[in-house]
Amino acid sequence: MGFVLKKLIGYLIQPLPFSLALMATGCLLVLLRRAPRLRSWLVGGGLVALLLLGNNWVGTELVRPLEEQYQPVPELMEGAPVPAALGACRFVVVLGSGNADAPGFSANNALCLPGLARIVEGVRLLRALPAARLIVSGPGSPGEATHAEILSRAAIALGVDPGRILRIETARDTEEESLEVRRLVGAAPVALVTSAWHMPRAAALCRHAGVRVLPCPVDFTAPLNSTTSLVDYLGWDLGGLQRSTWAVRERVGWLWVWLRGKSSPASELAGG
Repeated sequence: MGFVLKKLIGYLIQPLPFSLALMATGCLLVLLRRAPRLRSWLVGGGLVALLLLGNNWVGTELVRPLEEQYQPVPELMEGAPVPAALGACRFVVVLGSGNADAPGFSANNALCLPGLARIVEGVRLLRALPAARLIVSGPGSPGEATHAEILSRAAIALGVDPGRILRIETARDTEEESLEVRRLVGAAPVALVTSAWHMPRAAALCRHAGVRVLPCPVDFTAPLNSTTSLVDYLGWDLGGLQRSTWAVRERVGWLWVWLRGKSSPASELAGG
């Protein structure tokens, strides 16, 4: 019950549901002819929040501090030495994201875009670490393949030996994933792969669980160049709203982690 309640609250405070809830409440008061001042504030506040958080520049600037905390693993040239920190890793851990239940589709086509980016990076790192094993994570709905199974099938299609793959199929969120990873790897160092905007919270939870992690972020959503044009300030689309959603969700998740004393440095919570 607690897990479901946490997910419900987390969903309702995301930009789109929150803005729509404000406007819907205001419209309901209009129909009931109650609280004229309050209903105006609710409708206006919901509309302003939606316009603000759906702006490309706002979404980018909200998510950028999260994505800039860790740098991606650079190009690994064949024959060149592997960076020492990466070379010490005995596991590559790919955290779950999402996939469609699509019988007949290849695993890579069933994965959502963040999931595809994560598993491709995981396989890239694994190729540079011949002694390492791949851990993939994600549950599934009854009667459907688990997300971990879809990820493992995609990895196998990309050339990974099935014997090198371990699955975590019961963890429902990042905190549970971190505990399962600790159980599987013990004190061995791991290369942790997840989306750049999710990495600060994921790395902190893993460290709190006792996992020695090397953050290997992927799926960067903020533009990599620092130039800003008038189009950025005046642009509204689903991309801006999606970045705002990720940024808000991660900071709320961080607050929940921090309140229970499971965070690492406070700078990560602030996103800077």
